Amino acid sequence: MKVIDWLMDSDPAIRWQVVRDLRDASPGEIAAERARVAREGLGAEILRRQETDGSWRREGAPKWLSTLFTLQLLRAAGVDSGDPEVEAAMTRAETNLRWNDNGGCWDVRPAETGGNGFFEGEEEPCINGGVLAFGSYFGHPEERLARRLVSEQLEDGGWNCEAPGSRRSSFHTTICVLEGLLECERAVGHAPEVAEARRRGEEYLLKRGLMRRLSNGELVSAEFLEPAFPPRYHYDVLRALDYFRAAGGEPDARIREAVGVIESKRQADGRWILDRAYETATVEVGEPVGEPSRWNTLRALRVLRWWGR
Repeated sequence: MKVIDWLMDSDPAIRWQVVRDLRDASPGEIAAERARVAREGLGAEILRRQETDGSWRREGAPKWLSTLFTLQLLRAAGVDSGDPEVEAAMTRAETNLRWNDNGGCWDVRPAETGGNGFFEGEEEPCINGGVLAFGSYFGHPEERLARRLVSEQLEDGGWNCEAPGSRRSSFHTTICVLEGLLECERAVGHAPEVAEARRRGEEYLLKRGLMRRLSNGELVSAEFLEPAFPPRYHYDVLRALDYFRAAGGEPDARIREAVGVIESKRQADGRWILDRAYETATVEVGEPVGEPSRWNTLRALRVLRWWGR
């Protein structure tokens, strides 16, 4: 099987990232493929399902949760943030949605009820990391939210939604915040305090080989070795490796074991399977657990290419 051909025979959200990351296509070819994301397939379906109040809803899930994860998925699809349909969708969300300002994150309310604007975030850093990531990507970077996240960094370099009760960082929260800070830097330019916070957060993961306890070297969780897509707020080594790839720079030798984990999961036909799936997005990507996954294969191949394999 020609894995690249298999990847190209798929959704525009995958196709355009294949031509950019694996084929070194011309800027014109990349732009042409990317332009299809808002018009066809996953990206178009997400945009179509937005409610008139700017939210996305899934039965059985709080509105804030389904909206949060749906926008994370739209960012992962790489839709052009300057597309008129995308800009209109973000305007609806910004105009109509507010976070609850009564100490909780459990609701997104109409503008007239008060509370933080939707792209301003709420309280928990794992949620705010996601909000900062898609807000920055879609042209609504909130530097005040970035500064808040920087101020909440723990002494060990990471973040935890349980702080200040817990002074030990969480892999899950840390990767969410790092992704948000990276997107913010891309949107607003270099900011020394944000760059330093990212460096410390990256060091938190690197000291632990992306998956091990610092105290005794034990694997933190078997789930870290089971790449999911979309990962929602969950950490795994493929998500971490793809973050470091996106951040640029030479690969650090301390990720070698994590890269080996990804290499070992490659199937005989050259593809990767979907190890885990998490609910709560409005639109699903249509990949069953245990079956070959184009999203995991795309991400694994570009990580290995960055690593030099």
